[in-house]
Amino acid sequence: MLTENRLKAAIAEGRLALGLLGSVPSPLLVEMLGHAGYDFVIVDQEHVGVNPETLENMLRAAECSGLTALVRVSSSAPDGILRALDAGAQGVVVPRVRSREEAEAIVRAARYHPVGSRGISGGRTTGFGRIPLAEYLQRANREVLVVAMIEDREAVEAIDSIVSVPGIDLVLEGAIDLSQSYGVPARFDHPEVQQAIRRIAEACRRHRVPFCAIPRLPGQAEAWSRDGAAALLLGDDRGVAFRALKAHVSTVREELSGKQGGAASP
Repeated sequence: MLTENRLKAAIAEGRLALGLLGSVPSPLLVEMLGHAGYDFVIVDQEHVGVNPETLENMLRAAECSGLTALVRVSSSAPDGILRALDAGAQGVVVPRVRSREEAEAIVRAARYHPVGSRGISGGRTTGFGRIPLAEYLQRANREVLVVAMIEDREAVEAIDSIVSVPGIDLVLEGAIDLSQSYGVPARFDHPEVQQAIRRIAEACRRHRVPFCAIPRLPGQAEAWSRDGAAALLLGDDRGVAFRALKAHVSTVREELSGKQGGAASP
């Protein structure tokens, strides 16, 4: 059932929110993220195949652990936005928004009349009828987050027209795809890419639209916090889990190696 969007509330109150990209299609892992203390998760449907039943269960896991769950849809197509929100997502992250027209279209797809044209349905989002439908429509328009991802040079050039669209609640940078668009694939640290991200953040500041950064270089998390970022996306669950697992087994191997070496010493 749709409840208060804690991420949206944190942004409105000026509290820095910390999140993770959910690339592992596992409700259990989403639940762990909530109890571990993350503020939000972005369930990835752009690069990961998540079936509808698993998606619903991942969103339920977020609800039960106090985690705000957004879904990164595969494109700006209205049907994908509709299905993600009807499954219970508290917001959608739309990749590769390039123009004001595309930004306006995703706002219409994600919201009901009078600001949008999202198809109306009941089901789990209304608590199967616990929230009267008319009340739910108003609540959904208030609580659902619409997030535009900026991942192309074209979008950077049009950034002021994109972020000035009413109903865009948050802007997320996509440095990896930006690097390709700028002709330096995978070089997210390239000066042109970093300058593009700064242009995005500055446009958000001018238009008073919250900005979500992805710290990738040493010191960037602190720098973005000082510069007024509303949220930080701290990588994806696969990377965090892999590094933790690798460190864990390496530590044990080193301990065992040290003990064996000590036993063999005269």
